[in-house]
Order: sequence, then structure tokens, then C-alpha cells
Amino acid sequence: MNSASESKSSLRRCGRPMAMFAAGTMALLSLGFAAADAQEKPAEAPKVDVSAERRAEIEQVIKDYLLANPEILMQAQQALEAKMEKEQAEKTKSALKDNANDLFKNPNAAIGGNPNGDVTIVEFFDYNCGYCRRSYDDIAKVIKDDPKVKFVFKELPIINQEASPGAAKVALAARKQGKYLDVHQALMKGQGIASEATALAKAEALGLDMKKLKEDKESPEIKAELDKVMDLAKKLGVGGTPFFLVGDHVVAGGYENLSELLAGHVADVRKSGCSYC
Repeated sequence: MNSASESKSSLRRCGRPMAMFAAGTMALLSLGFAAADAQEKPAEAPKVDVSAERRAEIEQVIKDYLLANPEILMQAQQALEAKMEKEQAEKTKSALKDNANDLFKNPNAAIGGNPNGDVTIVEFFDYNCGYCRRSYDDIAKVIKDDPKVKFVFKELPIINQEASPGAAKVALAARKQGKYLDVHQALMKGQGIASEATALAKAEALGLDMKKLKEDKESPEIKAELDKVMDLAKKLGVGGTPFFLVGDHVVAGGYENLSELLAGHVADVRKSGCSYC
């Protein structure tokens, strides 16, 4: 997987965990207490609790050390993120193979670009994710510049639990009138919170049949689609949006050079192939 090698400095992702300084500190504290226990008792002795006085001494030593060497926390954070990314890459690779048809070949998916394209890009997104909105122009550029790319949109309304699902339902319902991409663009280019009400207003401005749209958005088919995407996201370990798949390459987050990254992965897939996508 190539996601672990991407430039961290340009990464932006809605829902991505922040720097885990606390985790690094706790790890160091644990090491300190373990070392203290090892010094005060034989290796085979049962574990005993460190006294409050001894604990305070250890905490002060660690605090002083960290204040003098703050880069240790960053190193701990980076090591933890590297471990998590490796585990995530292995999980994603397995899930990709097991769910390839639903990800890349679902005939009912919302599609942009060339429906018969030789390389498929999949995006999990939320209309209320600011980085998803900022990624829209990069995605449009990739589709415009490469007429052989197929783009699959996966609605993953996880950012705003009150508003996002409604907006997603309206967009998916618009697909039945051949207007998914129009509503999708309007929501991605919109300002403020994207909700069912704002999505309906944009759909009306685009000239959709509102009676049909309101009926379609409540259909079992739309609910099943959203449930399926949520299930796929869990299997892939998607922890935030946007989240892209280009064959077996992963781009987790919105990058400043997103269009170049996606185009590069497309070229890699064309060169190396992808047996399941």
C-alpha cells in the first residue's frame, strides 16, 4: 500500500485522529514504572503497585525529561502512527479483495467519469467534510484530464449525524432522475451545513421533480445503499473522510497535491494491473 509513504505535511482528513501526545506520555510513564518495579524486586516476584511517593518521584523525573527533550513525544507519536498505518494497510488490503465487487463493480453505484474506464477511483466522502469539499476541484481535474478513468462515489455521512445523512439521501435519490452529479456538485460547492433541507433546495433549483425526489429519498433502496457503504467503510477501517481507493492504492485524506497523487496511482495501476478491480 502506498498511503504510508505519502507526505504527511500536506495531509488533511475529516475525522483523522489528532497528534497522540498523551499516548506517547503514557507509554513513557508505563516504561518508567516497569523499570522501577524491575529495580525494586526480583524478576520472578509477583507484580506490586508502586507507592504513591515513588510514583510521584518517577512522574517528576519523566516530566523534567520530556520538558527538556520534547522531541521524544513526537518520536513516540510517529512510531505509533507508523504502527497503526501498517496494521491499517494489512486490514485494507484483505478487505479490498473480499469486497472488490461492491467497491469497484457495483452496477448501481453513483459514477462519474467514464463508466467503462480502465482504472477505477473510489471515494468515501461526506458533504459536511470541509476537506472533501476542497478536494472536489482536484477530483474534477482528474476526471477531465483522463477520459479513461471511472470514478465511484460512496456516500459516507459520518461527520454531522443530524445533517449529513439527509443530504446523502437526496443526492442518491437524484440519481434516479439522472441528476446525481449535478446535486453532488452543488453540495460540494455549497457553503454552510449540508442537510436534507439545503440539498432539496439545490435540487429544486436544478429543476428536479421534487415530488418524485422526496419519495425516492425514503426508498428502501437508498437506505440499503447507505447501510452498505457504512459496512464497507467499517471493513476497510475508514476512520475519516475523504478516503480514496485507486486499485489497491490508498489515499486517506485530502492533500494539497491530490490530483497529482491520484493521477500517479492511476498510472501505477495501468502499469502493474489490479487483479480484482
